[in-house]
Amino acid sequence: QVQLVESGGGLVQAGTSLRLSCATSGRTFRNYVMAWFRQAPGKEREFVAAFTWSEITRAYADSVKGRFTVSRDNAKNLLYLQMISLKPEDTAVYYCAAGSGSRRPDEYPYWGQGTQVTVSS
Repeated sequence: QVQLVESGGGLVQAGTSLRLSCATSGRTFRNYVMAWFRQAPGKEREFVAAFTWSEITRAYADSVKGRFTVSRDNAKNLLYLQMISLKPEDTAVYYCAAGSGSRRPDEYPYWGQGTQVTVSS
C-alpha cells in the first residue's frame, strides 16, 4: 500500500507563488512514478506533472510548463510542486498520485485526498 497526503494549498492572488507538498509512505511507493493532477469544478481531472524518484524523467502539462516545477526530498519522503506566476485558471483541487507515469488518471492506483488551490484575479 502507498499512502499520500497533500498540503500547502490556499487562497492566493494571481501572479504569486505557492508550494504544495505530498507526504508519502508505504512499503513500495518508490516503485511508482509520482504525479500531480488537478481538478477544477465541473471539469475532468487533468495531468499536471510527473517524475520518477530518480528524477531522470520529468514531464509537465503544456499549461504549466515553465511555471511549475516538481521535486522531491528523498530523506523526508516528500514530493513538492512549486508553482509560480499563478493564474486564476490554475484554481483547482490538486492531487498527488502514484502510478504508471502516464497522463491518464485511471493509471494511477494511489491518490491523496487533495488540497485546494484558489487563485484570485
